[in-house]
Amino acid sequence: MESRAYQRWRPRLWGLVDGADVLEVGVGTGRNIPFYPSQARVTAIDLSPRMLKRARKRAEELGRTVDLREMDAQRLEYPDGSFDAVVSTFVFCSVPDPVAGLREIRRVLRPGGKLYMLEHVLSRKPVLRPLMNLVNPVVVRVVGANINRDTRLNLELAGFTVVRAEALGSDIFWLFVAEA
Repeated sequence: MESRAYQRWRPRLWGLVDGADVLEVGVGTGRNIPFYPSQARVTAIDLSPRMLKRARKRAEELGRTVDLREMDAQRLEYPDGSFDAVVSTFVFCSVPDPVAGLREIRRVLRPGGKLYMLEHVLSRKPVLRPLMNLVNPVVVRVVGANINRDTRLNLELAGFTVVRAEALGSDIFWLFVAEA
């Protein structure tokens, strides 16, 4: 179930997005579709056909035009420089090689393009950090998401410059804006 916080953070993130051609990586069931900029052409991908089916239904119910595609974030089937902006919300906890996926995003962004992200990350707090590392294998087995990723470091390793990093109520949930 979507938390109230996530419901507040999604429009906040999408309110920052600028560009005519936008790619959403990890569209899932389409929870972000209501927040897509009206002037943008949005392409949205997901690895799961089941999720895409639900996103397609949501787009139809909302009367929104979205180019939905089944695709792996680590192997984007778009030419270099295809998008002005890329958005992902709580996706890179599940991508097997997050740096490879982020490098792909950087490749498909136009020069000066930006990546807008909401992510949960590994806490820096001395008590919580080791606990998150300890329980991560169980969480991955149960829900398929890593809770101990260092997304800011992964962005930098992928060649991005982080231009905004904002903690959202704790040091676990973050809004990132990174430039290609």
